[in-house]
Amino acid sequence: MARDRSYQNDYSGPLRRLLTFVLIVCLLGLFILWRIDSPRVERFRAQVIDRVMPGFSWAMAPVTASINLFRDFRSYQALYEQNQELRRELQQMKSWKEAALQLEQENARLLDLNNVRLDPRLTYITGVVLADSGSPFRQSLLLNVGNRDGIQDGWAAMDGLGLVGRISGVGERTARVIMLTDTSSKVPVLIQPSGQRALVVGDNSMVPPIDFLEDPDQVRPGDRVVTSGDAGVLPPGLVIGQVAKDPGGRLRVRLSADIERLEFLRVLRDHGTPGVDTAGELVAPDRSEEDAQAAEEEEQADG
Repeated sequence: MARDRSYQNDYSGPLRRLLTFVLIVCLLGLFILWRIDSPRVERFRAQVIDRVMPGFSWAMAPVTASINLFRDFRSYQALYEQNQELRRELQQMKSWKEAALQLEQENARLLDLNNVRLDPRLTYITGVVLADSGSPFRQSLLLNVGNRDGIQDGWAAMDGLGLVGRISGVGERTARVIMLTDTSSKVPVLIQPSGQRALVVGDNSMVPPIDFLEDPDQVRPGDRVVTSGDAGVLPPGLVIGQVAKDPGGRLRVRLSADIERLEFLRVLRDHGTPGVDTAGELVAPDRSEEDAQAAEEEEQADG
C-alpha cells in the first residue's frame, strides 16, 4: 500500500502540470482565434456561438437573476433614500404650515383691530399682550406700552371684537389691564334696544353677570351690551357683548372679546375722561369735587 501511494504521488505532479499546460494552450488558442480578423474565422466564430450559447442558457440564468436582483436592490435603496428625503421635507413643510397658520391668525387679529369702528374723537395705540405679572388682580394682563407712549390709568383696552378692560397701572414701558371678568371690575353699560342701564360686574368667570338692572323684563338674551359712558368711567358706545341667561336664570354678558386668545390690544386715548388717581376710581370716579362745584354754581344762580 505504501508503494501504491508513492506511485500515485510520482505521477500526479507531472499530470497536473501537463493538464495546466494544455488548458493554457487551449485558452491562448481560443484568444488568438477570437482576435483574428478574417471572414472565414468570423463565420467559424458565429457557428460556434450558435451551437454553444443555446446550450449555456441554463448556466446564464443564475447570473442574469443575480444581476436583476442587484439592480432591484439598488432601485429599492434609491426609493428608500427618496422616501426619507420626502419625510424630512414633509416634516419641514408641517413646521412651515404651523408658522403660516400662526401668522394668519395674528394677521386676522390685527385686521380685526384695524377694522374696529370707533368714535372719530378717540385715538388709540396698539400694544402686544405680554403676560400676567402675578399681581393681586386675578384677571389681568400686561401690555408692552406705558408712560413713554402716553398711556394713562382708566383708559379702555379693546381687542378686534370688543372691550377687554381698563388700564389699572402704568409703568414706563408696561401697563396693566384689569379685565371685565375681574371681581374688582364694575362697568356701567347700556342694553340695546331696550335702553336699560345696568352694571357688568366681574366674578372671575368668562361670562360676567349683569347687576342693578332697571327692568329685567325688558331685556332678552341676544340683546347688545355697550358702555353707557355714565360717570365718565369709559367712553360710551364701546361694544362689550350680548346678553345671555345662565341655567339659574341670571342675566350675564357673553363677551365679544376673545378673552382666552389675546395677543394685541388697542388702548383708547380718551382725552375727555378725567385721569384716575386712585384705585377706587377704577370703579367710579370721585364725584365730591364736581358735586361741590355744582352746589356753588346753584348758590350763585340763586343769589
